[in-house]
Amino acid sequence: MSAERFIIEFDRALRTVFAPARSQRPVPGSGLPEADMSEQEKAHVCGLMRVNHVGEICAQALYQGQALTSRNPSVRAALCEAADEETEHLAWTEQRIVELGGRKSILNPLWYVGALSMGLLAGRIGDKWNLGFLAETERQVEAHLDSHLARLPEHDVRSREIVDQMRIDEIRHAETALQLGAAELPALVKTAMKIAAGLMTGTAYRL
Repeated sequence: MSAERFIIEFDRALRTVFAPARSQRPVPGSGLPEADMSEQEKAHVCGLMRVNHVGEICAQALYQGQALTSRNPSVRAALCEAADEETEHLAWTEQRIVELGGRKSILNPLWYVGALSMGLLAGRIGDKWNLGFLAETERQVEAHLDSHLARLPEHDVRSREIVDQMRIDEIRHAETALQLGAAELPALVKTAMKIAAGLMTGTAYRL
């Protein structure tokens, strides 16, 4: 990697973890009224949105690592496009956390480094496995967002709109990966990914 590329990627990492994210699309649900929630409900929603924010931090790092090691220009372009949308998700979840009076995860730098390492490894293995990892990640994120829709208060329509639009975008990312030739990952790898995701979500909900 050239010195210029290293500086660009390092700057991207710093902005992802520490700088406020920006969205070109309007924040879903921003025009809807705020729900009347108890402090307990707000804390619960903040925890769920913090988990989603951590997921987007990890997505940025994962796609960055995969794009850096991918050998196929089409794959790199797909990864960069997905990363752009994940940046918007990052902005949406961050704004919702602020609206609810919550805070982001104090472990965000750790989540970023871990996901970046996984992305670099996935890209090194080969593009069909790189895409397979992307597709499986998005499938698991879709299931995770489905569970959040079930756990969010019915009357918190602003949070629900954000999560629902994120879910739609993640489904499209998975479909794109499959169209580009994603390989099906072994069951053992899928299980390991679920276990790692479970540890991350459980921790991010509290920290």
